[in-house]
Amino acid sequence: GGAWPSVDLFEDRNELVVKVEVPGLKKEDINISLHDGVLAISGERKTEEKYEDGQTHRNERFVGRFHRALSLPVAVQADKTNASYTDGILTITLPKAEEAKPKQIQIQAEGK
Repeated sequence: GGAWPSVDLFEDRNELVVKVEVPGLKKEDINISLHDGVLAISGERKTEEKYEDGQTHRNERFVGRFHRALSLPVAVQADKTNASYTDGILTITLPKAEEAKPKQIQIQAEGK
């Protein structure tokens, strides 16, 4: 199996967007931290107790603690990062630091 949860990282001109598929969690169960350009996402998916007495025929859903660390490709503004969790998808938006944004350089005409 691959790493769980699966993570997508998008970049546009102004920001990075990280999407993490973590269905079945409460937002209180998820921790996000950013340190030295590494975004760490961790948390815990708890088992569903109602099946404990029965017999399990298939068990493919991940249960337990998880931790993913992503090295971000550019510098971001940590204090302006925001995260939302909707329909099992955690979306983290990280605005790029000014120095990471593409700059237009004006060519100066030489004055005579």
